Amino acid sequence: MSGKGAPELSVQNVGDLKVAVVAAQWHEKVMDGLVDGALRALRDLGIEEAAPLRVPGSWELPVAARALAGRGYDAVVALGVVIRGGTPHFDYVCQGVTQGLTQVAVETGVPVGFGVLTCDTEEQALDRAGLDGSHEDKGHEAVTAAVATVAALRSVSGTRR
Repeated sequence: MSGKGAPELSVQNVGDLKVAVVAAQWHEKVMDGLVDGALRALRDLGIEEAAPLRVPGSWELPVAARALAGRGYDAVVALGVVIRGGTPHFDYVCQGVTQGLTQVAVETGVPVGFGVLTCDTEEQALDRAGLDGSHEDKGHEAVTAAVATVAALRSVSGTRR
């Protein structure tokens, strides 16, 4: 299982944070699970939920995340799924999305939760989508990781972000 060795993150006193969620539309069932998990995580943390911004696909996540990072959010969570096909398209999209989201976080200083599934099969994606019967809930994990990063940065900087 890919989640083996994941840390147990405990985050408290973060109800004042503004967290944006941007989600792709491809692979509707998987995306519904990821979005539901992300919104549940926000509720669990006491953070006011905002409707996710939906973009066509994972490729569009970095530009949307960059726009949101510049609008006063403490963290941005990007959710998507790319499933391997028979061409190199998978590799290019995965690399571009990963580099793009990394660039957003580094350039803006706004933590970006990486909830983009890069799977060989649809079954693998469904198993990570937080649906009934899934072994993992990557939408929930992406929110928790982004918020935990904000909390860690707060602890060393003494500032809001």
